[in-house]
Formats: sequence, structure tokens, C-alpha cells
Amino acid sequence: MKLNARDANNFFRNPDPKVSGLLIFGEDTMRVAMKRQEVIGNIVGPEGEAEMRLTRIQGSELRKEPALLLDAVKAQGFFPGARAVLVEEATDGLSKIFTTALGEWREGDAQIIVTGGQLTAKSALRKVFEGSKVALSAALYNDPMGRAEIESELARAGLRSVSPDAMAALENLARGLTPGDFRQVLEKTALYKMEDTTPLTADEVTLNAPASIEAEMDEIFNVLAEARMKEIAPVMQRLAAQGVAPVTLLIMGMRHFRTLYALASAPGGPAQGVQRMRPPIFGPRRDRMVRQAQGWSIDRLENALGVLMDTDLTLRSAGQKAPALALVERAFVRLAYLARR
Repeated sequence: MKLNARDANNFFRNPDPKVSGLLIFGEDTMRVAMKRQEVIGNIVGPEGEAEMRLTRIQGSELRKEPALLLDAVKAQGFFPGARAVLVEEATDGLSKIFTTALGEWREGDAQIIVTGGQLTAKSALRKVFEGSKVALSAALYNDPMGRAEIESELARAGLRSVSPDAMAALENLARGLTPGDFRQVLEKTALYKMEDTTPLTADEVTLNAPASIEAEMDEIFNVLAEARMKEIAPVMQRLAAQGVAPVTLLIMGMRHFRTLYALASAPGGPAQGVQRMRPPIFGPRRDRMVRQAQGWSIDRLENALGVLMDTDLTLRSAGQKAPALALVERAFVRLAYLARR
């Protein structure tokens, strides 16, 4: 039987002991490993491996000794409790072995958990599990983590009290990170919140999130909009070291200041305008953009956009000889002065 994303996540959290086997496959090996770890942990518990109730078999081993799987499924353990057999890096060449094992499986035997890479719809291995009435197949795609997955990872990390703004910030963060990187952020955050019983905030999510070029670009525009003159040069040096193109900075700068202009000119002011923004602005960035827009007049924002467009035209002109990054930095200094007025 083939599971959809919601049913797959439910099974990972609460495995049915009457299911003989589960195939987890996908292109993202880290995501496959995370889900494999979750479902096995929920089958055998935290002491399952120490109590020898988990048997690990590599696909290459099974190819050489096909009897390994059925022997492990039927073996009786020394400790009471549910058992599992994990077969990693399985391929279509093992499909007959799994057909036999699933056919011989009886309730009380070790459950068979199988992981594989990217398998096509014609995969023989997929057909074994998807065509079975007692086994399941779960495909993992490279989509951003959904809310259910985020909540599951929060529970695993022990972060049970999360403010709505923090959840919005986490959802936004999950869109730009791989599941493995996202899990590391949550583990770091859990250490940060150790013995702190207050709800997780959006600022704490931002504090523990990994730095990125996008974050550095956001920071330079925050610096400009908030007139923090002394910080312009250090942030520009970091962006230059990361290879960010001057034209890219101008494009992103125009996007930032156009957003401020839309907020400042909205009926009811920035606080009302931000609620109608599309795409919506989430988390701490939302509050920060509102504060920035409240500190600028419409006239000054029009001047700021004029500075950015003039600089862009200068960079693109055929006779331009001055260093591009120096021109952009000069324009940014002018914007910061406008913010001081």
C-alpha cells in the first residue's frame, strides 16, 4: 500500500505493529535517514538497539546472503518487546527476497524497515511494498517541511512551548533549509532553551538560525533603513567576500525599499498595510519592517528609490569605470543619511 504524506507521517509517529514492512525512499538521503530513525525509535523504543531488538542489514550483504532477512525476522530476542529489521540501501535486485520475507511474515515477527534512494514508478522494489496488503511504501520528496513535520521535530527536540510568531519563523526557516540542517537548528535551540520554561520566541529562532548570504543581504538593508552608519562597511565587506554582485545588492535594495514604500503609503499606515502584503511577511521581520516604514516619510522613500535606480543606471552604462561595489556602497551611505532626517 502506498502512503500519502500525511498518513506516512502518522505512521512514522505511531507505527502499526500489524504492518509487516515499510519501504522509505527518496532522493534526499538525510530526510530518508531521519524518517527511518523516527519510525524505528517508535517501534523498538530508546533501548531497542542496546537490547538487541534491532537488526541492521546492508543491501549489499543481503544480496550475498539472502537468508539473512528471513532469519532476522523470525529470530527470537533475549529481551521482551517489539523488534525490527532495518535494511539500508535496498535496490530492485532485492525485490524477490522481500517478496518472500513479507509472505512469510506473521504478527509478532520483527517488522521490516527498508530504505532506498530515488525509485521510479516502475521500480520492482516499490511494486513489492505498494502491491502488498500488509506492507507500506512512503515516498519522501524534496518539498519544504510542512507544519506536521516541524511539530514532530519540535517534540523530538523537547521544544513543546512555542509562540505563534516563533512557529511562523520556523516555517519560514524550514523553507530554506534541508531537513537535516533544520533539525540541527532545533537541537541548538533546545540547548539554548534548557531550563527556560518560557515559550520559544521568534527572536530566539532567529538567534539560533544559521547565517546565510540572504541573511547578510537582509541585514545590510536593515542597517540602511535604521540609519546605522557605522555598520555599513563591515557588512559590505562580508558580502563582498561572499561574492555577492553589486547589481544583486541594488535589485534586493529596491525590493526592500519598495516594500517600505508600500507599507508607508498604505491606508491606515504600516501596521494596517503589512496585513495586506502579498506575499505575506512573517515573524520578527514583519514587526521590523513596520517599525522601519514608520520611521520614513513617503517623500524620503521616493528619494531612496531614486538613489538606487540612478546607481543601477550608472552601473549599466557603457562608459562606467569606477569600481561597482564602491558606487553601491556610496549609494547605501546616502540612504542611511536619508534615514537620519
